[in-house]
Amino acid sequence: MATAPEVTPGAAGAPKPPGAARGGPSRVTGSRRTIAVGFLLPALVLLGALVVYPIGYSVQRSFFDKSGDSFAGLDNYIALFTDDTILTAVRNNAIWAVAAPAVATALGLIFAVLTERVRWGTAFKLLVFMPMAISMLAAGIIFRLVYEQDPDRGVANAVWVGVHDTFAESSGFPRARPLPVHPLKAAGGGAYITKSPVRSGEVARLPLIGVPPAQMPGDARPAHEPDAASGQGGGITGTAWLDFTRGGGGKPNAVDPKEVGLKGLRIEAVKDGTVVATTQAAADGSFTLPPSADGALLRLPASNFREQYNGVEWLGPSLVTPAIIGSYVWMWAGFAMVLIAAGLASVPRELMEAARVDGANEWQVFRRITVPLLAPVLAVVLVTLMINVLKIFDLVFIIAPGSAQDDANVLALQLYRSSFGTDADLGVGSAIAVLLLLLVIPVMAFNIRRMRREARR
Repeated sequence: MATAPEVTPGAAGAPKPPGAARGGPSRVTGSRRTIAVGFLLPALVLLGALVVYPIGYSVQRSFFDKSGDSFAGLDNYIALFTDDTILTAVRNNAIWAVAAPAVATALGLIFAVLTERVRWGTAFKLLVFMPMAISMLAAGIIFRLVYEQDPDRGVANAVWVGVHDTFAESSGFPRARPLPVHPLKAAGGGAYITKSPVRSGEVARLPLIGVPPAQMPGDARPAHEPDAASGQGGGITGTAWLDFTRGGGGKPNAVDPKEVGLKGLRIEAVKDGTVVATTQAAADGSFTLPPSADGALLRLPASNFREQYNGVEWLGPSLVTPAIIGSYVWMWAGFAMVLIAAGLASVPRELMEAARVDGANEWQVFRRITVPLLAPVLAVVLVTLMINVLKIFDLVFIIAPGSAQDDANVLALQLYRSSFGTDADLGVGSAIAVLLLLLVIPVMAFNIRRMRREARR
């Protein structure tokens, strides 16, 4: 049988490999590289124009002075660690970077675990996640109203004042006071006392002014002066009323028809520094004391006149940063919950059931099995939130009032103020931008390393 002759590649008459007619494999590879570059070039141009160039220019500008004409060296960076305002921003950023991601992640973990077995868990997760659909601007406006100092407007103080007044008696007539012509004088400590002792058979008059109509009890009635003889068994009768007539008119120390009683005003009869009797004014201001009050001085204790409790100054210098962090957690706890719930769905249930069979309680299962298995997801959430809070700006700018912005200051806000404020210094602003970049880079490097480690598994 005849065999086909061997053909040496490259010899005359040998068949050409595929693609040789089009220039060979090198030309094919080169064309693919050209196509890849063509597709990537627009993205690279945008990346260079929007990321690389601004970073490079910011680094360059940070070494120049305020005008940008003279080289300043490291002066702008030295200012970051010597200026009290910027140091406050650095300290607050450190608080943000530690507290906000930790609290949001912890709440997300708790919500994800607790809602895993309940039927309404999906609805609850939806409610918790809904704030993520709200912009930072809108959330800032919402919480600026929530933290309003006036309990009639601010939800936080309305709740706080309600709880406080449940356990502590509030003042009935703050800022009420007598006139010089009234039979009362200051007794020290905010109390008032009659100028002379009261006697049985006489009507004790306790007039006051300075009570706004809005603070008068709703069921107060026109003041009524009882008869001196109405005192039982030689007791003391009298009237406590608001000695003020709307629209003018009326006489001091006299109960006029349009004047109302000070319902609930506390009255004490004092002899030789000892309280011998107490009472409260009725709706028409009338009151009665027992015979033991004969010859006593009538005292209106300071508890009648102390300022009403108006809640906590949430946006004051000491609480403004925790208050704003609370609004951030309200927005981002849902984000953490959704990611953790997705990771929780992939946790092997056999391990949990085996632990329960071995006698582990739910806390031990959570601490020794659930949390360790969720560690990669928790790391993702923590790193993502940490990067996010390093550049927090909107909430601080909107929620913090002007009087407390220096106390709530963060680096992103200080960057805005230094670059675009009334006394703008673009050199310092660029230095702050570079500092923020340097703070983010280690977190990003950690995240990339962790992702590569996970990919190798």
